[in-house]
Amino acid sequence: MKNTKNLNILIIEDEKDIRESMAKAMEGFFNSIITAQHGDEGVKKFKKFNPDIVITDIAMPIMDGLEMTKIIKELSPQTPIIALSAFSDRDRLLKAIDVGIDKYVLKPIDMEELLSTIENIAKSKINTLNVVDLVNGYKFDQSKKVLIKDGLEISLTKKELSFLMLLINNEGNLVLHNNIKESVWGSESVSDAAVRTFIKRIRGKVGQDTIKNIPGLGYKVEIATKK
Repeated sequence: MKNTKNLNILIIEDEKDIRESMAKAMEGFFNSIITAQHGDEGVKKFKKFNPDIVITDIAMPIMDGLEMTKIIKELSPQTPIIALSAFSDRDRLLKAIDVGIDKYVLKPIDMEELLSTIENIAKSKINTLNVVDLVNGYKFDQSKKVLIKDGLEISLTKKELSFLMLLINNEGNLVLHNNIKESVWGSESVSDAAVRTFIKRIRGKVGQDTIKNIPGLGYKVEIATKK
């Protein structure tokens, strides 16, 4: 599975034995495997680790997989999500499609089938969108999660990387101030002045024209073309 070695996978499953056995079976195929036990924790782990692919159970306590998928797709529309469920009824399948589920795998899980599904998604959706061309010659490699200019990597802090990926995942659309604070700082309190200082520092690294400010609303990144 050469297409998956650089990928970070997030698994959300409320049954501990299944969650742990899935993670163990996937060892060696991916760069890292992150786990969560319900949708609420899944959203928090997604914001923290920015995984490349999400694998989630549907029926879970606190927040189910479909509700979690809606939130993740609002944060990152391009992130592929694979749903796992013991159910196969038509209404559930249609709802899964409505919220943006990319693939649906029935339980009991066949690990060979699941790994094959992940590899196919990696080929069709991740590798083809791997490098994003920004304006002024900047590029962002979504697999390696690095910013590049003239072949050289530009150092970014964890929060700077999270902010830039949030903008890129929204494909040049406006990202509101509140969404930025929630995604980059989470529950941490941050003032508007601190956010402006933070973004000014990033602009010093990526250029003034790369990140556009929509006064009073938010920011967006200027994307040229995608390879």
